[in-house]
Amino acid sequence: MKKLALFSACVITLASCQEQEKYDATGLFEANTVTVSAEVSGKLESFSVEEGDSLIVGQQVGLVDTTLLALQRKQLRSQQLATEKSSPDMAAQAAALRSQIAHQQEECARVSRLLQDGATTRKQHDDAQARLRTLRGQLDGLLSTLDKSRGSITESASALQYQGEQVEEQMRKSHITAPITGVVLRKYAEQGEYATPGKPLFEMANLNAVYLRSYFTVSQLAHVRLGQQVTVIADFGGDERYEYPGKITWIARESEFTPKSIQTKDSRANLVYAVKVAVKNDGRLKLGQYGEVRL
Repeated sequence: MKKLALFSACVITLASCQEQEKYDATGLFEANTVTVSAEVSGKLESFSVEEGDSLIVGQQVGLVDTTLLALQRKQLRSQQLATEKSSPDMAAQAAALRSQIAHQQEECARVSRLLQDGATTRKQHDDAQARLRTLRGQLDGLLSTLDKSRGSITESASALQYQGEQVEEQMRKSHITAPITGVVLRKYAEQGEYATPGKPLFEMANLNAVYLRSYFTVSQLAHVRLGQQVTVIADFGGDERYEYPGKITWIARESEFTPKSIQTKDSRANLVYAVKVAVKNDGRLKLGQYGEVRL
């Protein structure tokens, strides 16, 4: 009777061990997280984010005070308009000179005819030509000055426009939005706090697509390849376990020491390779949850 009981206990123990070893690797479920940080300085005028909130990409969840930026934008616009209107009215001056040149050309032609007829002197002819050259020189100088003035004004207006565009970009960055569709995991700031560029505000992840970071021994690597379809078993405690189709998407290039919380098929293995197995989440899988991989 004792032998029968001992034999039964051995069978149960063996069955239990075989059940426990129906995996090739173990690990924890993770997700690619995104930390949203402030991009401008200012008071958090609004910030409606709570841990567990579901957000869609582009959804606005907060705003950094833009009062000073709005005033700066208004001032730059006024300066730009004033600069553009400051161009001197040289067009009228040029038109007047062109009229004088046309009149002087007629005068030179008249004096030339008189000189041919002997009705005037060479000096009068030369003086008329000199006057024409002077007028033409004045027009060239005026046009050159006008071009330089326009260039300077255009350059100044462009610089002001660029500054205005930078302010507009700062105002755009004052709107805090969700960079992806997902769930808020952690919240690092509260409404009313002062934000600075680079200060973390909240962290989120797409929990619909998670992965199991599992660990394989060196001897198992020959059976593991990118794109390989595998079975992932999620452990919910007790006898509640669910299987999910998985796909190997990443294999570490270098080995590492076996993490303390990880079990390997070869308990003597000190070095393992991390492997990511992508899994489509049905809503039950949680980050940090234990899972197994079966090749």
